[in-house]
Amino acid sequence: MSEEKIGVYICHCGTNIAKVVDVEDVAEWAGNQPNVEVSREYKFMCSSLGQDLIEEDIKEKGLTRIVVSSCSPHMHEKTFRTACERGGLNPFLVEMANIREHNSWTTDDKVAATQKAKALTNAAIERVVHHQPLEQLPVEINPNTLVVGGGIAGITAALELANGGRHVYLVEREPSIGGHMAQLDKTFPTLDCSACILTPKMVDVGQHPNITLLTWSEVEKVDGFIGNFTVNIRKKARYVNEEHCTGCGICIEKCPFNVVDDIFEAGMGDRKVIYRPFPQAVPKYPVIDKENCVYFQKGKCKACEKFCPTEPNSIEFDQEDEILTVDVGNIILATGFQLFDSTNIPQYGYGRLQNVFTGIEFERMVNASGPTDGKIVLRDKKTAPKSVAIIHCVGSRDENYHKYCSKICCMYSLKFAHLVHERIPDAEVYNCYIDMRTPGKGYEEFYNRLLEEGTHFIRGKVAEVTNAARKPEEEGKLIVQVEDTLIGRQRRVPVDMVILSPAMEAQPDSKGISQLFKMGCDFDGFFTERHPKLDPVATMTDGILIAGACQGPKDVPDSVAQGAAAAARVAGLINLGTVMMEPVRASIHQEECSGCRICNNMCPYNAIVFHADRKVSEVITALCQGCGTCVAACPSGIISGAHFTNDQLFSQIEGILWDVRPEKELVSA
Repeated sequence: MSEEKIGVYICHCGTNIAKVVDVEDVAEWAGNQPNVEVSREYKFMCSSLGQDLIEEDIKEKGLTRIVVSSCSPHMHEKTFRTACERGGLNPFLVEMANIREHNSWTTDDKVAATQKAKALTNAAIERVVHHQPLEQLPVEINPNTLVVGGGIAGITAALELANGGRHVYLVEREPSIGGHMAQLDKTFPTLDCSACILTPKMVDVGQHPNITLLTWSEVEKVDGFIGNFTVNIRKKARYVNEEHCTGCGICIEKCPFNVVDDIFEAGMGDRKVIYRPFPQAVPKYPVIDKENCVYFQKGKCKACEKFCPTEPNSIEFDQEDEILTVDVGNIILATGFQLFDSTNIPQYGYGRLQNVFTGIEFERMVNASGPTDGKIVLRDKKTAPKSVAIIHCVGSRDENYHKYCSKICCMYSLKFAHLVHERIPDAEVYNCYIDMRTPGKGYEEFYNRLLEEGTHFIRGKVAEVTNAARKPEEEGKLIVQVEDTLIGRQRRVPVDMVILSPAMEAQPDSKGISQLFKMGCDFDGFFTERHPKLDPVATMTDGILIAGACQGPKDVPDSVAQGAAAAARVAGLINLGTVMMEPVRASIHQEECSGCRICNNMCPYNAIVFHADRKVSEVITALCQGCGTCVAACPSGIISGAHFTNDQLFSQIEGILWDVRPEKELVSA
């Protein structure tokens, strides 16, 4: 038997564990297990008094190992490691058994839960005997930061860091920063002009000496670890020399070809083949749409080049993509969202019935710089609607599409209703909603304002939008078929225009982005945070942070708050100068390595190199993230993972099977 002296501590976690698990019985049972010097139970082991128990026992009883049976290690492993350190014990000589998320929260069977708590605790006891003291690895932090995404969250994060004296590389895949907010006319609930509050920040980004703005660019490769990332960025060819161009716009004016603008104008308007997405775009330089440019297709035209007034000429048809390499210490992802495609719900008629619009189409319509100069009109572009229906929850709160609430749809639907009242005072406006959700500062007051303005609210999920009239008054109208649950009957509401409020959803390439940056996505494609409540801007990959709607549906205030929070987190790391990394890393016993190179190809972090002269592989400790892939893949079994050795894992397995081993003498309480 080992000579280690183990202290076992069972947590009640209030009633989270104790209401199902007989904590006193588990503690008494654990006290009779081999090597256990002391076993205690306490209401809240994470409290100061709980930690003091561990600290005092280490000093007074000479404990050499600690087991804490409580919640997930994600929550409090650091807490108990620190307590051990204060008691004079190496912090890696502690092991946690998760008897909350893995046990008490999964069942109401008290007998089974108590038995499982004993099994999990015994597994931890058996494992901790084989723990070895480890030391954390110091890593210096490069003060430069990469921000990916030029929407309001990315802009906020970049400006916060830049204003603090830190250099930022801001990468945006579109020709201009601004994101979705640049497309809006007004923002709820205060109805500020969106451009008026956004463009000053865009200009600040464009002119800030601490920001290198890389628009029309995308990240292609990321290597490294917290404090030392190396990033390859593809800067796509604009075919316009940014050093020579003055942004005068004559090339745009003289271009003879128009195409439908499916991105910024959402298909509601046209743009030239050489274009600037919108008048306030930052940077001001235009970009040539190569796929539609006649010169690139037929070798003729060159009107933009002929009329360019700069010397030398700013148009460069032979310009090619550039690959830039930057070194940064931290990365903030603010890649935003896309809107649900309303054609996926054919019964709502979008794409089939002429006067059914999406929310973003309506946003562009009511925008003073939009395709209709701010006038609300039908598809014929001249007839103002006399009645409008706005349908909430298109693609959200729907078992067939997205189960989640998109959070902002109620508020922007209310904004649409207000704008219709403002522009067409005599119009009748109907809001068809499932539940009205207005949780925000001033949001409920905005809802009450719409009630006073005379908006009709119908509580019920819309079944169908059709043009099949049953009554004379329905002729030539769109009919919204909806069950009004407040009065308990079906209604047919004839209107001239229908506006769909689609859900926010993750970017279509979010899974690829998460793999590129070696982090996680949830089932809906949104990036996964380290903890949804306590650490919403960090990810499970150190040095990679997230902000804005790439994490989940958010409005402008929440996106701005997260952008600032991510920037504050990065600034804190930079100010530290050096951070300590977990020592949980793989290592190769090079004397026994056959040089098969299987581990080189399997490592997702490119942390293993092959020495051709000696024909052996080696793990670069700083790059290794301790995922264990190479340990499992090595056919010779000569790669070991610190803190996850075979002895530790097999002992843990033996420990958890304590009550199903007939040959093993059970020790009962």
